[in-house]
Amino acid sequence: MPIRLIIFFLVIFATSCKEETKKGLPHVIIETGYGDIEIELYTDRAPLTANAFLSYIDSGFYNKSNFYRVLSMYNQPSNAPKAFLIQGGIWKSNNALAQSLQGIPHEPTNKTGILHKEGTISMARNEPGSAGPEFFIMVEDETGFDYGGENIEDRLGFAAFGSVVRGMPIVRKIHNLKEINHYLDPPVYIKTIRRK
Repeated sequence: MPIRLIIFFLVIFATSCKEETKKGLPHVIIETGYGDIEIELYTDRAPLTANAFLSYIDSGFYNKSNFYRVLSMYNQPSNAPKAFLIQGGIWKSNNALAQSLQGIPHEPTNKTGILHKEGTISMARNEPGSAGPEFFIMVEDETGFDYGGENIEDRLGFAAFGSVVRGMPIVRKIHNLKEINHYLDPPVYIKTIRRK
């Protein structure tokens, strides 16, 4: 095969790979002592939230952070709506940084269409627009976290922005670890969160 033809096919192949990457959604890896969790981020449907999360990753905020909180059947009031999740971020590892970051404009589920199903990743918040680097992963389907749901008083829901594509057994393992008053004892170390 002539060298020009080989070069032509290599250029076409490289261009098609680049196009495929452009069309694809970003994936990130959460590296924990229990194994890796791979997340697909929906930058197409929740661009403000997903891109803020990517900016925290690119800034290295999650290096040496942790999963520190779980909600399960056994650590919630009996008269409250139940939730099953693991929560992580920099609240324990770098609280000053967590509190200094500007809140992310709220992207509710009725706008994005991303519902809180098993494996969904979402941003923790107080008031709408106050979300920062703290995130949680659903262990079960949780309609109460969607817009209009009963798990938050204002009923505006949480901003879901991606989903686990690999590593749900790791999420469940963390969810089943020892906790005291819904805080993991000890927290689960996150070495880093990085782009795949």
